[in-house]
Amino acid sequence: MSNHHENIAAHDHHDHGGMDKKGIWKVFFILLALTALEFLIALGFVHHWGIIQKGMLLNAVYIVLTLVKAYYIVAYFMHLKFEKSGFIVCCSIGFIFIVYFIVLLLIEGDYLLHHFQSHPLFPNN
Repeated sequence: MSNHHENIAAHDHHDHGGMDKKGIWKVFFILLALTALEFLIALGFVHHWGIIQKGMLLNAVYIVLTLVKAYYIVAYFMHLKFEKSGFIVCCSIGFIFIVYFIVLLLIEGDYLLHHFQSHPLFPNN
């Protein structure tokens, strides 16, 4: 029985998922830098100084920075980076399908919005 308690105590001291305090702080500062960069672009370069104009390029930069931040959050804080590759593939395929269905719904909704507005709702009135 005492051997069982020693094994549990020894297991509690190991770092979980390959992350130690140094790794957590490293990821934190990477996320902090990415967020600061987003704020610098949005508030400094676009609104205050007017160096960058709003448009598709700026939206693409925001999307890329957000996806990089999402990768770090999912990989390190949700421990997906330390999982087996089969589980990672399973989660990735599910995520891709969800994004695909959202894009399809947005395309279909835009189509219906434009085609229903061109026809009157009550044609006999």
